[in-house]
Amino acid sequence: MTKKSLNEASNVGKLGFSFRRHLHEKFIEFILFLSATLSIAIMLAIIAMLLKESWVFFQQVSLWDFLTDTQWTPLFDDAHYGILPLVSGTVVSSLIALLVALPLGTIIAVYLSEFAPFTVREMAKPFLELLGGVPTVVYGYFALLFVTPLLQIIFPELPGFSLLSAGLVMGIMIIPYVSSMTEDAMRAVPMNLREGSYAMGATRFQTAIRVVMPAAFSGIAAAYILGISRAVGETMVVAIAAGMQPNLTWNPMEPAATITAYIVQVSLGDLPHGSIGYQTIFAAGLTLLILTLIFNIIGHVLRKKYREIY
Repeated sequence: MTKKSLNEASNVGKLGFSFRRHLHEKFIEFILFLSATLSIAIMLAIIAMLLKESWVFFQQVSLWDFLTDTQWTPLFDDAHYGILPLVSGTVVSSLIALLVALPLGTIIAVYLSEFAPFTVREMAKPFLELLGGVPTVVYGYFALLFVTPLLQIIFPELPGFSLLSAGLVMGIMIIPYVSSMTEDAMRAVPMNLREGSYAMGATRFQTAIRVVMPAAFSGIAAAYILGISRAVGETMVVAIAAGMQPNLTWNPMEPAATITAYIVQVSLGDLPHGSIGYQTIFAAGLTLLILTLIFNIIGHVLRKKYREIY
């Protein structure tokens, strides 16, 4: 073959390779786009289902009564449909859990990321992941049969079911999620930021708190938001240890019900499909979705504000 023919064959081969590579990239791009679209479609389908079923409920119960009534007895003859008792139980148990999980999870993450030797870190991570893999029903009975009797030694007036016991165990359950994601975010911070801080005379603790954590705040905020969503949406721990009594109370020493516990209670019952009692679970689910959305928006605003400061 002549030199010209070889060049033409080479150009044809390059064009064919470029075309195949372009086609391959387009296929991968389409798969990624399809995955993102599917997640959005699933979320929209969930919202549409909740809105459709809740609309049927609110045609029989006024929105004002739903938001302001202080009693939640939809399964009684004298039915009341005030969501406030379930919201108070959800908020109190979630706050207790977050007061436990966020500080401890952050401390563990700072230690593993900035202070722990390599061997300690490699041993601690599997144990944290194992703690996160324990079934929630086990945590529920741990709260009921171990934590509650322990708390009754300190608080003799504490009843057998309480938001305090459920919230503490929920906090222990959430620690692995917060610590693991926070540690990953902190370890992703470039080493040159740490070295610059050390060069300025900062200690390891000052570097971790004032340099690494602000730089990793977006990942830390994501860990906190995940922890909040996990606490608000927890079911089995509160269903077993909190008592499932829909009381409007802000006292963690008392039994109460949460939104998720009520949904489980009704879903496992014998209520006919389409009845007003059955429709309450969709209204409660919509409330839970809105509550979680509010927490996520607050977390997003705080993350954005923190980025502007730093």
